[in-house]
Amino acid sequence: MFVDQVKILLKAGDGGNGITAYRREKYVPFGGPAGGDGGRGASIVFEVDEGLRTLLDFRYQRQFKAKRGEGGQSSNMHGRNAEDLVLRVPPGTIIKAVETDEVIADLVENGQRAVVAKGGRGGRGNSRFATPRNPAPDFSENGEPGEEIEVTLELKLMADVGLVGFPSVGKSTLLSTVSKAKPKIGAYHFTTIKPNLGVVSTPDGRSFVMADLPGLIEGASEGVGLGHQFLRHVERTKVIVHVIDMSGSEGRDPYEDYQTINNELKSYGQRLEDRPQIIVANKMDLPDAQDNLELFKSEVGDDVEIIPISAYTRENLDQLLYAIADKLEEYKDVDFSKEDDEALGVNRVLYKHTPSQDAFTITRDDDAAFVVSGKAIERMFHMTDFNSDPAVRRFARQMRSMGIDDALRERGAKNGDIVRILGGEFEFVE
Repeated sequence: MFVDQVKILLKAGDGGNGITAYRREKYVPFGGPAGGDGGRGASIVFEVDEGLRTLLDFRYQRQFKAKRGEGGQSSNMHGRNAEDLVLRVPPGTIIKAVETDEVIADLVENGQRAVVAKGGRGGRGNSRFATPRNPAPDFSENGEPGEEIEVTLELKLMADVGLVGFPSVGKSTLLSTVSKAKPKIGAYHFTTIKPNLGVVSTPDGRSFVMADLPGLIEGASEGVGLGHQFLRHVERTKVIVHVIDMSGSEGRDPYEDYQTINNELKSYGQRLEDRPQIIVANKMDLPDAQDNLELFKSEVGDDVEIIPISAYTRENLDQLLYAIADKLEEYKDVDFSKEDDEALGVNRVLYKHTPSQDAFTITRDDDAAFVVSGKAIERMFHMTDFNSDPAVRRFARQMRSMGIDDALRERGAKNGDIVRILGGEFEFVE
């Protein structure tokens, strides 16, 4: 089964809690703080595995949760860091955040990695908070929560050459003839319902990867038929081989087919119309093909190179393979996925997901309580041990230093009003 788009939920591991502990030594009546830090939570890392060709592994498991770090221990012993959770994906996988549609990573080379959900750092033990004014602090931190994010994995095949054309023009037959790929071939439309890849070698020793892509129809750029499921795989190709049934055996006009396919490529965007294109007149072994070819040449003009072949009888296939290999060499350093005209290599595409640490917002609940939200304050809330009075006082100082107290006063908060942060309720005290 070929799966090229899935949506999954990722939860990185929380950091381990720090600990409040003191030295217990013989003949030492007042031992100092000895609470260790918690370990770092596991991050979720995506890694390219060139042996994979599909996202099938993610079809049935849609949620991934990494392990949390180990808690700190006494005697200033830190907790163990959790081992990162590595998820393997095929080359050509794009990872997008569902909420913002932001591209987090574009993974194209074997072994390439991207940290998509970062594990939380471990909470600090009470040893970390010792100062000359407070040499024996009696509080510690909880571990930082790991990042949680919903992402879409989208596979765009890493093929050098893409075969495009209407259904039943002979794309699958061509691929099976020039490579060892075994696509399904049948005398009916949409025989190919998933992309097929094959490695093609020319007689002079050059090789490239060719993709037989599901047939296009009018309106494909708007999602008609196989639509976007097909067109996204053309984005990676450097050369488009446009296969046309020159015999007209399906009752269609070759020139109209040629115009329709090119219009769909242009309408889809992603600069598909800028790709070098090789026109292949297939089924030249059938009646009327030669006459149709002459008419087709007069309609498209002399500037368009057309290679007549018969994938069934293997006529003129060597000339086609040489033309493709030459075109690939000409455009080997061009990256058409860039929006500008700068030619760069594909290994440029690695993005780092860094959620913005926004300040805070204040809203009102139906019962008139003030609700404070924001990544920074919510992170502090999670890392505070509210069973410890010193930790609670520290949290109050952090809120004050962030300007939350002043902002609440500006919103009209008075002594005794209720303030909520996540699941916690506090009284506003002047």
